[in-house]
Amino acid sequence: MTRQAPDAATFEKLGAFYLGREYDLEGGGVRPDLVLYDAKDLTTHAVCVGMTGSGKTGLCLSLLEEAAIDGIPAIAIDPKGDLGNLLLTFPELRPADFRPWIEDAEAARKGVTPDEFATSVATKWRDGLAEWGQDGARIARLRSAADFAIYTPGSSAGLPVNVLRSFAAPPPELVSDADALGERAAAAVSGLLALLGVEADPVQSREHILLSILFRNAWQEGRDLDLGKLIAEIQSPPVEQVGVMNVETFYPGKERFQLAMRLNNLLASPGFASWLEGEALEIPRLLWTADGRPRVAILSIAHLSDVERMFFVTVLLNELIAWMRTQPGTASLRALLYMDEVFGYFPPTANPPSKTPMLTLLKQARAYGLGVVLATQNPVDLDYKGLSNAGTWFLGRLQTERDKLRVIEGLEGASAAAGAGFDRQRMERTLAGLTSRVFLMNNVHDDRPVLLHTRWVLSYLRGPMTRVEIETLMAPRKAASPPPPPPTTASTATPRARVESVAARPSVPPEVTERFQASGSPPAGARLRYHPALLGTADLHYANARVGVDLWQTVACVAPLDGGAGAAVWGKASCVDASTLRLVDNPDPAAEFAALPARAAKPKGFQSWEKSFKTYLYKERRLTLYACPALKLTSEAGETDGQFRIRAREAAREVRDGAVEKLRERYAPKLARLQQRMQRAQDRVGREQSQHRHQQMQTAISVGATVLGALFGRKAASVGTVGRATTAMRGASRAAREKQDIARAQRELQDLQQQLQDLEAEFQEESAAVADLAADELEITEREIAPRKTDIAIGTVALLWVPWWVSADGTATPASE
Repeated sequence: MTRQAPDAATFEKLGAFYLGREYDLEGGGVRPDLVLYDAKDLTTHAVCVGMTGSGKTGLCLSLLEEAAIDGIPAIAIDPKGDLGNLLLTFPELRPADFRPWIEDAEAARKGVTPDEFATSVATKWRDGLAEWGQDGARIARLRSAADFAIYTPGSSAGLPVNVLRSFAAPPPELVSDADALGERAAAAVSGLLALLGVEADPVQSREHILLSILFRNAWQEGRDLDLGKLIAEIQSPPVEQVGVMNVETFYPGKERFQLAMRLNNLLASPGFASWLEGEALEIPRLLWTADGRPRVAILSIAHLSDVERMFFVTVLLNELIAWMRTQPGTASLRALLYMDEVFGYFPPTANPPSKTPMLTLLKQARAYGLGVVLATQNPVDLDYKGLSNAGTWFLGRLQTERDKLRVIEGLEGASAAAGAGFDRQRMERTLAGLTSRVFLMNNVHDDRPVLLHTRWVLSYLRGPMTRVEIETLMAPRKAASPPPPPPTTASTATPRARVESVAARPSVPPEVTERFQASGSPPAGARLRYHPALLGTADLHYANARVGVDLWQTVACVAPLDGGAGAAVWGKASCVDASTLRLVDNPDPAAEFAALPARAAKPKGFQSWEKSFKTYLYKERRLTLYACPALKLTSEAGETDGQFRIRAREAAREVRDGAVEKLRERYAPKLARLQQRMQRAQDRVGREQSQHRHQQMQTAISVGATVLGALFGRKAASVGTVGRATTAMRGASRAAREKQDIARAQRELQDLQQQLQDLEAEFQEESAAVADLAADELEITEREIAPRKTDIAIGTVALLWVPWWVSADGTATPASE
């Protein structure tokens, strides 16, 4: 049966996700009513359940597509390899676009050549999109709305991820929360021990307790931990007691050494090297590009072992929690976390490392605008008590009665938690009749459950991707990307080879202050060498009443001295927040030192540098502020252009959602009154048509009886016959009047329908004004503010020794933490 395709204007709504159309289960057909899902409803999370072949993947990819079109970033965990299909978007819909992703074997099974099969697939996709009111232009809109990338932890097929960066100290907001810090430490330790194959109870296991203490201790001191430092601290713990026992009694050194060796073997294994490559696992980098565009980050873990998957998912969820708690609260949808197959990560009875952080997200993420969407085809392996926090359930075709019972149990719990009613018997009947691509959507924010037939997906669904295919997709991005940055250092010096050094530490006058930058873990076979630099610290005061800025900033500037020691030395300085620079008072005893310029060994040189430092700060240390006039928003100190654009985008979405909500509140009563009047008018049309049909029947019977009586009666004409004829004529007259009544009722209904159309047009016109305010191309202005010269307070100008690792061939690389 041919269906009328919807007009794009009917589903391209503000903050609304186009998921499909309503479905008539009894009639077995798709209804014209569109199913538009309110983006804000995803802040209360969603669950999608359906067996293989139910259309679950298509529905969830549609959800991610709609989020991307709306400018909402997403982190998508992909255990099966299906989500890479989101990158197979072809606006031109040409057979040549599909051809590289066509399997020759599948074409052979269909009895056609690969090229012919590609042509048929392209036609199928074009026709399928058209049936749902979509086309290549919408695909192009999807591609331009967000950046799509595939990350492969533990592999170089996609974009590599440095997972162990997650052992860095969490933000102060989390450190100050003892419970949150304990949860993060426990989850990090559980994931790490799982990677070692150690099943550890957080309460009973010595390994788990000791490592948790080490993590909490380091993070409370603001120190990062990597595996190298953790191994060292296991052997020489920086704490003396565990509970009321000393460390040696609780966990003897010999046994601790065995644990340290297991971690060292993991760190030294060739296969583990890939876990240390690539970008740091930082949530902002996954959610947004450097220039502030939203990103859909697909984290493909299909190539990992079960243990490695559990480790990575646990680490990722903990990073999400840490990031989430640094964000301001919002009622709008800020970002999405989607997991394609949650089987094994959130079970009803067991307690794997991933379960605690997942439950934390389900309970707390709503306040921060982070929506969680979980999908599975194994409903019996889900903790439905935890999933009672999910406000939307997408239920597809299920395999067994046991699956249906578990789903209904979870759905009933979610409805009870939301204070909504639940018709169990009706739900059971509905679930029993679902077919492919038909889902029951139960949203606690709606008045009733809705049966929907999912729309055609914009992305080409060609099935799970192999590592080679992922590598093919990501090759252009890798070629265009710059190499990863070297380890963080305050020095601007570059790696060099075979620099002459002195064996002993140079001698300087007591008037010269010496400081040493802390070094990280040494590479194998490397030796430590210190190079001289100039360290200057100062307090800067930025004040501008016009833009509402009045702040003090403490900076630390480091300028290398090995390339010259004149007054212009500060021109090569790099400046950072003073709190991020880790300094120690004494050098490593085994380190060697590079030569010291003569001027750096004299107090007068430092007096001169102090004067030029103040001039440098006034001229060069300008505070760059960004502003968005449309939103009356100004950047914070240190906020980059990309970071400000992200904040402006989120603020625009909040303004948009708030404005749309006000429009709904204003138009809802008008719409309700019109709908009531239309319902009454429809009822009247129905009554008039019923009465007209009844009168027509009575008139026909009466006229018929008169004619028959006149023709076949014993009397050709009689008073009774004439009377009946007269009555029949009056009945015909009444029928005519009732026909006029029908026409009047229909005109009234048409007038009301026109009023409804006018009201919708008025709403759309006002919505368009909201859309203009929330457009992506917001005007961002830039302004520089110099520090007040009279307020510049120099803290110190000292000799700083910057550490470098020197390999056996003499090549030097930064060694600072």
